[in-house]
Amino acid sequence: MSLLLTNEESEHLLFRLVQKSDFDAWLPMFEGPGVAGFFGLDPSKSNNELCQEFFTRVFYRYENDLGGMNALIDKKTGKLVGQCGLLIQTIDKKKYLEIGYGILPEYWGMGYATEAAKKCRDYAFLNQLGDEIISIINTDNYGSMAVAKKNGMHIERHIPDYKGTPINLWQIDKAHWESIFEKKSC
Repeated sequence: MSLLLTNEESEHLLFRLVQKSDFDAWLPMFEGPGVAGFFGLDPSKSNNELCQEFFTRVFYRYENDLGGMNALIDKKTGKLVGQCGLLIQTIDKKKYLEIGYGILPEYWGMGYATEAAKKCRDYAFLNQLGDEIISIINTDNYGSMAVAKKNGMHIERHIPDYKGTPINLWQIDKAHWESIFEKKSC
């Protein structure tokens, strides 16, 4: 089963592969304060360089079956609003399934990240992709922390130096998800 949610959809969003033609639409992502650091990128680089490095990572994941970010398209407008996906990450020599997400600054606070992250969570558990899912979140990224909470996650542990930055490892396991999912379907 693929980790990519190609052609999946949620209430307001369509998921598709990121395309090279999305570059210009994604470029404003790096105008947001602190965003480069939240993605583990060097904030001293230009926005163009940051976007190129981000896209290089996305396509590397696609080519090496490491999951990846999906472009999030607003169903109503047809515009790119962000990226979200399931990623294979290695922390302390252990492989994890991560939900990663980023929403373009003009769409912050509109619920897109939460909707996309929940779709990824449900997709992973419904398709038996793992018994736990994480999100790696910079300790200064309060928006992403709020999304993780809404996604049923809790802080599993703090890592003071993950690729040069302090992060919290947020986690939800399948048993907790099932208790949430059962309540939703009742």
